[in-house]
Amino acid sequence: MLKNLSPLLSADLLHILASMGHGDEIVLADANFPAATNAKRLVRLPGVDATRVLDAVLSVLPLDSFEPHAAFTMQVVGDASAVPPAVQDFTQTLQRHGEQPPASLERYAFYARAAQAFAVVATGETRLYGNILLKKGVVGA
Repeated sequence: MLKNLSPLLSADLLHILASMGHGDEIVLADANFPAATNAKRLVRLPGVDATRVLDAVLSVLPLDSFEPHAAFTMQVVGDASAVPPAVQDFTQTLQRHGEQPPASLERYAFYARAAQAFAVVATGETRLYGNILLKKGVVGA
């Protein structure tokens, strides 16, 4: 056990986050997401909702400040302007950490980008569209 770290940040997840470089991406995926299919590296956090995982990850991971968007969610199929409850919670969590709201990607564009991500974290999130992709930034001096 470590001080001042969320217990959700397992040794495997901390290793992945520390191994990522500037511009690398990580997906926090809901329980319906094809995580094993899309993951180069996979961490499973069953039973934990994606918003809690996002909060824990943002406590140690800087997001890219050189890009207009460093967080992306999946658009609702058939209603790209809809904002599902999970995405509303992601937005609040990002803002609480001083980050911009997420941009959205069409479903298959999200899957394609997720397949190229450094890692996927399979959460126990049961709400639909509870997926978010994060682009790592740099830690300043």
